[in-house]
Amino acid sequence: MNEFDLKASVWDNNQMHVERSVSVSGEIIRRIPLNNNMRALEFGAGTGITSFLLKDHLKEIIMLDSSPGMTEVMNEKISASGVTNLRAVCFNLENETFTDGTFDLIFTQMALHHVSDIANVIEKFRQLLNRGGFLAIADLYPEDGSFHGPGFSGYKGFSINELSKLLTAKGFTDISEEPCFSINKKVHDGSMKKFDLFLLIAKKA
Repeated sequence: MNEFDLKASVWDNNQMHVERSVSVSGEIIRRIPLNNNMRALEFGAGTGITSFLLKDHLKEIIMLDSSPGMTEVMNEKISASGVTNLRAVCFNLENETFTDGTFDLIFTQMALHHVSDIANVIEKFRQLLNRGGFLAIADLYPEDGSFHGPGFSGYKGFSINELSKLLTAKGFTDISEEPCFSINKKVHDGSMKKFDLFLLIAKKA
């Protein structure tokens, strides 16, 4: 059982998680021409807060997460709400190949900095997107490592320039980025720090 399995049952109790998803989903709606014929995939969906906020704007959303605990919570929320166009799948896209069709939109929020091989996951996004499909990435700007604290092995945020270069090399175009949210968080030394998030949108050529 990993840290996300342990946190899953109380994840939605954190108001910041809800506010962050409201901000990110609002920016996706504002910046991408969504419609009810579009099929979408959320990578690292957690408890599915963002997908639930976007469900009325899309035909179908597949919510992928590698945490069984998070996936269980998503399935409970789907059952409780009676929603019919969301589906939760426990799946590790880093290590496996997803074969359930292609998508018009892939979005991810605060998940990319946890993966070990960014280029590999971006390539899988490219393969899963239809031509002209959109990729939306919400994550941290570069930070000093204090967001997660000592022992974290993932990325300490992302350089927009470097991420854009990688996306361009993988065949994405029309790359744009804007700040989308700020998190005030107590770090490991007990002080409060502000961490800013970006929303980067790109299009598969």
